[in-house]
Amino acid sequence: MVRDAVRAYVKKDISPIIEDYAQRAEFPEQIVIQLGELGCFGPTIPTEYGGGGLDYVSYGLMMQELERGDSGVRSTASVQGSLVMFPIFAFGSEEQKKKYLPKLASGEWLGCFGLTEPNHGSDPASMITNIKDAGDHVILNGAKMWISNAPYSQVAVVWAKDESGVVKGLIVERGMEGFTTPTTHGKWSLRASATGELVFDNVKSS
Repeated sequence: MVRDAVRAYVKKDISPIIEDYAQRAEFPEQIVIQLGELGCFGPTIPTEYGGGGLDYVSYGLMMQELERGDSGVRSTASVQGSLVMFPIFAFGSEEQKKKYLPKLASGEWLGCFGLTEPNHGSDPASMITNIKDAGDHVILNGAKMWISNAPYSQVAVVWAKDESGVVKGLIVERGMEGFTTPTTHGKWSLRASATGELVFDNVKSS
C-alpha cells in the first residue's frame, strides 16, 4: 500500500511536470504540502509528533518511488525526514519535538541540514562555522553550501564548533537576525531541487 500510494502520486503529480521544472532549474514548491499529506516526511517518526510511525522498509519504499520520479524530489523528502526530523526527535528536547516535528511532518514547514562548507566540504573536523557562549544564548557565525531545501526552509539543523572545538548541533529559524539562505544557481544535476547556502552573521540562538 505504501509503495503503490507513492507510485501513483509520482505518476500523477511529478512525472508530468518535472522535466519542465528541471529544464528551468526551478523548484516545484507545491510538492512540499503534497509530500506532507502523503506521509513522506518523517514516516518513521512516532504518530504523537505527527509522523507515520512506520518502519524503515516503508520509508525505503517511499523514497525509492520518489527517486523514480526525480532525485531532487526524493532529496527534498529524505533530507526532511532523515537529516532534520530525526535529529530533532533523537536529540531535541520535548519542547523542540512538539514545536517542530508536527509542522515538518505536515509540510507546513520545510527544513534543511547544515553540514557542508565552502572550503572543507562535509568534513566536520575542518569546519569553520562556530558558536560562542553568550550566557543565555550562543552567537553563530559561518556559512554552509550545497544545502538541500535551504531557500525554502523555515528551520535549519546546523552543525558548528564551540570554543573548545567540539561539534554541536543547534536549530536556527528563518527570521533570526543575521540568518540568510541564498539560492544556488547554475547546477548541472538535481536541477529541480531547492539548493542553497546558509549564512550566519552573528546569529543569536538558544
